[in-house]
Amino acid sequence: MKEEKEKKEKAAEQTEVKDDTSKLLKEAEEKIAALEKEVESAKAADRTEEYKDKWMRSVAEFDNYKKRNANLYKDAYNDGKKEILTKVFVVGDTLERALAMELDEKTKEGVAMVLRSFNEMLKSQNVTEINPVGEKFDPNECEAVMQAPAEEGEEAEIVKTVFQKGYKLGDKIVRYAKVSVTVK
Repeated sequence: MKEEKEKKEKAAEQTEVKDDTSKLLKEAEEKIAALEKEVESAKAADRTEEYKDKWMRSVAEFDNYKKRNANLYKDAYNDGKKEILTKVFVVGDTLERALAMELDEKTKEGVAMVLRSFNEMLKSQNVTEINPVGEKFDPNECEAVMQAPAEEGEEAEIVKTVFQKGYKLGDKIVRYAKVSVTVK
């Protein structure tokens, strides 16, 4: 009986050990599952940073695209404006030639009024006249179409006469002034 009792006690101890082992295994498995969830959430956080970085890059690229397109539209607008202005300058040249002719007083007054209106329109479009008479010749603003001998006391490379006015749109030349330049 003693042996049976010892066997039962050993069996009971083994059952307790198995139960304790089972409990410890379950706890360990739960901890492992919790740690795996933490690892997955950490990986997801890493992806979040990756997605955030990609999103920020996309936003920056789109902003650059908008700026490039804004500049393209602005340049295209200014190029179109220059093209129209170069065709309109002929009207101003013709009006100035008409004023130089001998006309009756009323006609001359009417032409002068139209020319003033033309000049105001140019001013409203930020167009300025290039009038280099008496200044040193600047090839960035003028086109020399003729040379004239310098008179006594006069320097060389001075603009003597303007044959056709030049115009600027802001800082850019729309039409170069055609001039005669003094030479020695």
